[in-house]
Amino acid sequence: MRRLLSGIKLAAIFAGVALCAVCAYLIRRSPVFEEGEAYEYYFGASSAEILSSENPLLDKLLHKGIRGESVRYEGDRYEEVKSRLNAKLLFTEQACGITNYYLYSPALGDCVMLCGEAVNLHIAVGNGQTAAGTPLIFGGF
Repeated sequence: MRRLLSGIKLAAIFAGVALCAVCAYLIRRSPVFEEGEAYEYYFGASSAEILSSENPLLDKLLHKGIRGESVRYEGDRYEEVKSRLNAKLLFTEQACGITNYYLYSPALGDCVMLCGEAVNLHIAVGNGQTAAGTPLIFGGF
């Protein structure tokens, strides 16, 4: 009887460890941003290949080699995204009626160097919408 109980305990411990590993994988592979009007993933060293996603969670789980992602929202969502990702504003620029915010968030991964700063979050606001991307927004806004 003791062997049976030891075996059950061992199986329960193994199942718990496996469940924790699966949960950690799913959390690490979940989309960075809340779903919006359009979600995209970037692939390759230069992020030149873009996948427009209808199901961001499923696409992120199924595709390897994702180098970045972005989302577009209606309205100005700069403060909301910045706050949710605990990001620090590094610098801004204005171009064609769009305000581009370049930030660093400890919640995000890879950075790119811009103007001597490590940037891993780019938020663009203008024309009644917001785009947010990590490490940068690619493909236009």
